[in-house]
Amino acid sequence: MKRVIAITNQKGGVGKTTTNINLATCLAQAGKTVLVADMDPQGNTTSGFGVDKHSLDKSIYSLLLGEAMLDEVSLKIDGVEGLHILPANIDLSGAEIELIDMPQREYKLREVFNHAKYLYDYILIDCPPSLNILTLNALCAADTVLVPIQCEYYALEGLTQLMHTINLVHKKLNPRLELEGVVFTMYDARTNLSAQVVDEVKAHLDEHTYKTIIPRNVRLSEAPSHGLPITLYAPTSKGAEAYEQLAQEVIAKKGLGQMGIPVENM
Repeated sequence: MKRVIAITNQKGGVGKTTTNINLATCLAQAGKTVLVADMDPQGNTTSGFGVDKHSLDKSIYSLLLGEAMLDEVSLKIDGVEGLHILPANIDLSGAEIELIDMPQREYKLREVFNHAKYLYDYILIDCPPSLNILTLNALCAADTVLVPIQCEYYALEGLTQLMHTINLVHKKLNPRLELEGVVFTMYDARTNLSAQVVDEVKAHLDEHTYKTIIPRNVRLSEAPSHGLPITLYAPTSKGAEAYEQLAQEVIAKKGLGQMGIPVENM
Protein backbone atom coordinates (compact mmCIF):
# COMPACT_ATOMS: atom_id res chain seq x y z
CA MET A 1 0.00 0.00 0.00
CA LYS A 2 1.25 3.46 -0.93
CA ARG A 3 2.04 5.63 2.07
CA VAL A 4 3.53 8.91 3.16
CA ILE A 5 5.96 8.67 6.09
CA ALA A 6 7.16 11.65 8.11
CA ILE A 7 10.55 10.99 9.69
CA THR A 8 10.76 13.24 12.70
CA ASN A 9 12.12 13.86 16.17
CA GLN A 10 12.11 17.19 17.97
CA LYS A 11 15.66 16.43 19.17
CA GLY A 12 18.47 17.13 16.75
CA GLY A 13 21.35 14.79 16.03
CA VAL A 14 19.39 11.55 16.35
CA GLY A 15 20.05 10.20 12.86
CA LYS A 16 16.86 11.55 11.30
CA THR A 17 18.40 12.74 8.04
CA THR A 18 20.68 9.70 7.83
CA THR A 19 17.64 7.48 8.19
CA ASN A 20 15.71 9.40 5.55
CA ILE A 21 18.50 9.22 2.97
CA ASN A 22 19.37 5.58 3.50
CA LEU A 23 15.89 4.17 4.06
CA ALA A 24 14.66 5.90 0.89
CA THR A 25 17.61 4.53 -1.07
CA CYS A 26 17.15 0.98 0.21
CA LEU A 27 13.42 1.07 -0.54
CA ALA A 28 14.19 2.14 -4.12
CA GLN A 29 16.89 -0.51 -4.46
CA ALA A 30 14.27 -3.04 -3.34
CA GLY A 31 12.21 -2.10 -6.40
CA LYS A 32 9.93 0.56 -4.93
CA THR A 33 9.32 4.04 -6.34
CA VAL A 34 10.27 6.62 -3.73
CA LEU A 35 10.02 10.39 -3.38
CA VAL A 36 11.97 12.21 -0.67
CA ALA A 37 10.65 15.58 0.48
CA ASP A 38 13.30 17.68 2.25
CA MET A 39 11.36 19.93 4.65
CA ASP A 40 14.41 21.06 6.62
CA PRO A 41 15.81 24.50 5.62
CA GLN A 42 19.30 23.19 6.39
CA GLY A 43 18.95 21.03 3.29
CA ASN A 44 21.09 18.23 4.69
CA THR A 45 19.05 15.52 2.99
CA THR A 46 19.44 17.40 -0.28
CA SER A 47 23.23 17.66 0.00
CA GLY A 48 23.40 14.12 1.37
CA PHE A 49 22.14 12.92 -2.00
CA GLY A 50 24.82 14.92 -3.81
CA VAL A 51 22.51 17.76 -4.89
CA ASP A 52 24.00 21.27 -4.76
CA LYS A 53 21.45 23.07 -2.59
CA HIS A 54 23.05 26.46 -3.30
CA SER A 55 22.36 26.33 -7.05
CA LEU A 56 18.69 25.34 -7.02
CA ASP A 57 16.43 27.33 -9.33
CA LYS A 58 13.32 25.88 -7.70
CA SER A 59 12.84 23.92 -4.50
CA ILE A 60 10.15 22.54 -2.22
CA TYR A 61 9.72 26.13 -1.06
CA SER A 62 8.42 26.96 -4.55
CA LEU A 63 5.91 24.11 -4.30
CA LEU A 64 4.57 25.17 -0.91
CA LEU A 65 3.93 28.68 -2.22
CA GLY A 66 2.31 27.43 -5.42
CA GLU A 67 5.05 28.92 -7.60
CA ALA A 68 6.09 25.68 -9.31
CA MET A 69 4.77 22.28 -10.39
CA LEU A 70 6.00 18.99 -8.97
CA ASP A 71 7.87 17.94 -12.10
CA GLU A 72 9.69 21.29 -12.16
CA VAL A 73 11.13 20.67 -8.69
CA SER A 74 11.58 16.89 -8.51
CA LEU A 75 15.13 15.68 -9.21
CA LYS A 76 16.22 12.14 -10.03
CA ILE A 77 18.93 10.71 -7.80
CA ASP A 78 21.86 9.42 -9.85
CA GLY A 79 22.67 5.76 -9.44
CA VAL A 80 19.37 4.77 -7.81
CA GLU A 81 16.50 3.79 -10.07
CA GLY A 82 13.06 4.97 -8.96
CA LEU A 83 14.30 7.55 -6.42
CA HIS A 84 13.51 11.28 -6.63
CA ILE A 85 13.88 14.23 -4.27
CA LEU A 86 12.11 17.52 -3.69
CA PRO A 87 15.20 19.49 -2.62
CA ALA A 88 15.44 22.27 -0.06
CA ASN A 89 17.78 25.09 0.90
CA ILE A 90 17.78 28.06 3.25
CA ASP A 91 14.96 29.69 1.25
CA LEU A 92 12.61 27.29 3.00
CA SER A 93 13.18 29.13 6.28
CA GLY A 94 11.09 31.97 4.84
CA ALA A 95 8.09 29.70 4.42
CA GLU A 96 6.96 30.20 8.01
CA ILE A 97 6.47 33.91 7.39
CA GLU A 98 5.03 33.44 3.90
CA LEU A 99 2.46 30.91 5.09
CA ILE A 100 1.18 32.86 8.10
CA ASP A 101 -1.70 34.55 6.29
CA MET A 102 -2.52 31.68 3.94
CA PRO A 103 -5.75 29.73 4.50
CA GLN A 104 -5.23 26.04 5.37
CA ARG A 105 -1.52 26.75 5.81
CA GLU A 106 -0.95 23.43 7.63
CA TYR A 107 -2.08 21.49 4.54
CA LYS A 108 0.11 22.99 1.79
CA LEU A 109 2.38 19.93 1.63
CA ARG A 110 -0.64 17.62 1.55
CA GLU A 111 -1.89 19.57 -1.49
CA VAL A 112 1.48 19.01 -3.17
CA PHE A 113 1.14 15.28 -2.57
CA ASN A 114 -2.44 15.01 -3.84
CA HIS A 115 -1.10 13.88 -7.20
CA ALA A 116 2.39 12.71 -6.22
CA LYS A 117 1.12 10.00 -3.86
CA TYR A 118 -0.26 8.09 -6.85
CA LEU A 119 3.10 8.17 -8.62
CA TYR A 120 5.19 6.67 -5.80
CA ASP A 121 5.05 3.68 -3.50
CA TYR A 122 6.58 5.71 -0.67
CA ILE A 123 6.99 9.38 0.09
CA LEU A 124 9.46 10.08 2.91
CA ILE A 125 9.52 13.51 4.54
CA ASP A 126 12.59 14.79 6.39
CA CYS A 127 11.36 17.18 9.08
CA PRO A 128 13.26 19.96 10.86
CA PRO A 129 14.21 19.24 14.51
CA SER A 130 11.55 21.57 15.91
CA LEU A 131 7.80 21.99 15.98
CA ASN A 132 6.99 24.71 13.44
CA ILE A 133 4.74 25.20 10.43
CA LEU A 134 7.05 23.02 8.31
CA THR A 135 6.82 20.10 10.72
CA LEU A 136 3.06 20.57 11.01
CA ASN A 137 2.78 20.44 7.22
CA ALA A 138 4.72 17.17 7.22
CA LEU A 139 2.55 15.63 9.93
CA CYS A 140 -0.65 16.76 8.20
CA ALA A 141 0.53 15.26 4.90
CA ALA A 142 1.68 11.96 6.40
CA ASP A 143 -0.08 8.65 6.93
CA THR A 144 2.46 7.56 9.53
CA VAL A 145 5.36 8.85 11.62
CA LEU A 146 8.72 7.09 11.86
CA VAL A 147 10.75 8.18 14.89
CA PRO A 148 14.54 7.69 15.00
CA ILE A 149 15.82 7.56 18.58
CA GLN A 150 19.46 7.86 19.49
CA CYS A 151 20.52 5.40 22.15
CA GLU A 152 21.36 7.99 24.79
CA TYR A 153 20.25 9.01 28.25
CA TYR A 154 17.49 11.51 27.42
CA ALA A 155 15.93 9.46 24.61
CA LEU A 156 12.74 8.52 26.45
CA GLU A 157 12.10 12.07 27.66
CA GLY A 158 12.30 13.37 24.12
CA LEU A 159 10.08 10.55 22.88
CA THR A 160 7.36 11.42 25.41
CA GLN A 161 7.31 15.03 24.21
CA LEU A 162 7.17 13.95 20.57
CA MET A 163 4.29 11.54 21.15
CA HIS A 164 2.35 14.33 22.83
CA THR A 165 2.88 16.50 19.74
CA ILE A 166 1.83 13.72 17.36
CA ASN A 167 -1.25 13.06 19.47
CA LEU A 168 -2.29 16.73 19.25
CA VAL A 169 -1.87 16.73 15.47
CA HIS A 170 -3.89 13.52 15.25
CA LYS A 171 -6.75 15.02 17.28
CA LYS A 172 -6.82 18.49 15.77
CA LEU A 173 -5.42 18.31 12.22
CA ASN A 174 -4.88 14.81 10.80
CA PRO A 175 -7.07 12.04 12.27
CA ARG A 176 -5.57 9.36 10.01
CA LEU A 177 -2.07 9.80 11.43
CA GLU A 178 -0.53 6.64 12.93
CA LEU A 179 2.80 5.63 14.40
CA GLU A 180 4.88 3.84 11.77
CA GLY A 181 7.40 2.80 14.38
CA VAL A 182 10.48 3.71 16.38
CA VAL A 183 13.94 2.89 15.07
CA PHE A 184 17.01 2.93 17.31
CA THR A 185 20.06 4.69 15.89
CA MET A 186 23.72 5.14 16.83
CA TYR A 187 23.66 1.94 18.87
CA ASP A 188 27.00 1.20 20.53
CA ALA A 189 27.23 -2.44 21.56
CA ARG A 190 30.20 -1.64 23.79
CA THR A 191 28.10 0.35 26.26
CA ASN A 192 25.43 -0.74 28.70
CA LEU A 193 23.58 2.53 28.13
CA SER A 194 22.58 1.68 24.56
CA ALA A 195 21.03 -1.62 25.68
CA GLN A 196 19.26 0.10 28.58
CA VAL A 197 17.69 2.71 26.29
CA VAL A 198 16.42 0.00 23.93
CA ASP A 199 14.91 -1.97 26.81
CA GLU A 200 13.29 1.13 28.33
CA VAL A 201 11.67 2.28 25.09
CA LYS A 202 10.48 -1.23 24.26
CA ALA A 203 8.88 -1.41 27.70
CA HIS A 204 6.70 1.57 26.74
CA LEU A 205 6.04 0.87 23.05
CA ASP A 206 6.36 -2.91 23.02
CA GLU A 207 6.08 -4.29 19.48
CA HIS A 208 5.95 -0.84 17.88
CA THR A 209 9.72 -0.65 17.65
CA TYR A 210 11.63 -1.97 14.67
CA LYS A 211 13.71 -5.08 15.17
CA THR A 212 16.48 -3.54 13.08
CA ILE A 213 18.85 -1.40 15.14
CA ILE A 214 21.15 1.04 13.35
CA PRO A 215 24.70 0.80 14.75
CA ARG A 216 27.11 3.64 15.35
CA ASN A 217 29.18 3.30 12.19
CA VAL A 218 32.05 5.35 10.79
CA ARG A 219 31.00 4.74 7.19
CA LEU A 220 27.50 6.09 7.92
CA SER A 221 29.07 9.27 9.26
CA GLU A 222 31.34 9.68 6.24
CA ALA A 223 28.79 9.04 3.49
CA PRO A 224 26.96 12.44 3.57
CA SER A 225 30.20 14.36 2.99
CA HIS A 226 30.55 12.41 -0.26
CA GLY A 227 26.93 13.09 -1.27
CA LEU A 228 26.14 9.38 -1.33
CA PRO A 229 23.77 7.05 0.52
CA ILE A 230 25.53 4.34 2.48
CA THR A 231 24.69 1.53 0.03
CA LEU A 232 26.57 3.40 -2.72
CA TYR A 233 29.40 4.70 -0.55
CA ALA A 234 30.13 1.56 1.49
CA PRO A 235 27.76 -1.22 0.35
CA THR A 236 29.35 -3.92 2.51
CA SER A 237 29.39 -1.89 5.74
CA LYS A 238 27.31 -2.70 8.80
CA GLY A 239 25.43 0.55 8.28
CA ALA A 240 24.38 -0.45 4.77
CA GLU A 241 23.27 -3.87 5.96
CA ALA A 242 21.20 -2.34 8.77
CA TYR A 243 19.30 0.06 6.49
CA GLU A 244 18.64 -2.70 3.98
CA GLN A 245 17.07 -4.72 6.79
CA LEU A 246 15.05 -1.71 7.97
CA ALA A 247 13.69 -1.19 4.45
CA GLN A 248 12.48 -4.80 4.37
CA GLU A 249 10.69 -4.27 7.69
CA VAL A 250 8.98 -1.14 6.35
CA ILE A 251 7.92 -2.97 3.19
CA ALA A 252 6.51 -5.82 5.28
CA LYS A 253 4.00 -3.40 6.86
CA LYS A 254 1.63 -3.52 3.92
CA GLY A 255 -1.73 -2.34 5.20
CA LEU A 256 -3.02 0.37 7.47
CA GLY A 257 -4.00 -2.20 10.04
CA GLN A 258 -0.44 -3.53 10.12
CA MET A 259 1.24 -0.17 9.78
CA GLY A 260 1.28 1.05 13.34
CA ILE A 261 -1.02 2.14 16.14
CA PRO A 262 -3.41 5.06 16.36
CA VAL A 263 -1.59 7.74 18.30
CA GLU A 264 -4.30 8.14 20.89
CA ASN A 265 -3.37 4.66 22.15
CA MET A 266 0.27 5.61 22.82
